[in-house]
Amino acid sequence: MKLNFESLIVFENDDYILINKPPHVASLDERTQDRGGVSILRLAKEYHADAQLGHRLDKETSGVLAIAKNPEAYRHLAMQFEHREVAKRYHAVVNGIHDFDGVSVYLPIAPIKDGTAVRIDREKGKIAETIFNTLRAYSHHTLVECMPITGRMHQIRVHLMCLKAPIVNDPTYGGDPIYLSKIKRKFNLKKDTEEQPLIQRVALHAHSLTFDLLDGETATFVAPYPKDFDTVVKQLEKNA
Repeated sequence: MKLNFESLIVFENDDYILINKPPHVASLDERTQDRGGVSILRLAKEYHADAQLGHRLDKETSGVLAIAKNPEAYRHLAMQFEHREVAKRYHAVVNGIHDFDGVSVYLPIAPIKDGTAVRIDREKGKIAETIFNTLRAYSHHTLVECMPITGRMHQIRVHLMCLKAPIVNDPTYGGDPIYLSKIKRKFNLKKDTEEQPLIQRVALHAHSLTFDLLDGETATFVAPYPKDFDTVVKQLEKNA
């Protein structure tokens, strides 16, 4: 199924396109797979030939992604990322009940050998900081706002693991799947069927992005929850 790029756009002007990236789509062409796979960059270039991604999101992560339409716009955004002037806010559903109020995790991160995951490495790791706030605690899970100050690979995921609050359905960093039977009191599974998790990916969504446009105006762009993430939050709310 071909993804309709225009349906993903949440904002567009002469310099930038902001999209709500769906889960399970790579930001860039993946080295490991055949080059025929769909990527956001490829779709963006079909839509606008000079498109460049201002940053990237993990394949499983949904949410707001900024794309520059010209070199000047790209440089303008890249400088803001470099100087840590871009405010990124993610929402994550995590295992356990947690009360985070501006909790800062400041732990250095290094990739493990094959480059598919990261670990905390106080000697060789690169500086990484994330700030966490509880948005809503449920009976066995918590909806958390995550604000990465730096932009390391898997930073939010590994920092939440350090807080003993791994993201739902993130086995790499200790996160268990979420089942309706665990949160709904009177849950009956049909006979001879195996229950599937409520979300089939890491429960992480890039909710908003704030940066300065070329005219100096500071703008915030919000990406609504995709269906799978929305389902999890609604079921948690309903059965809280």
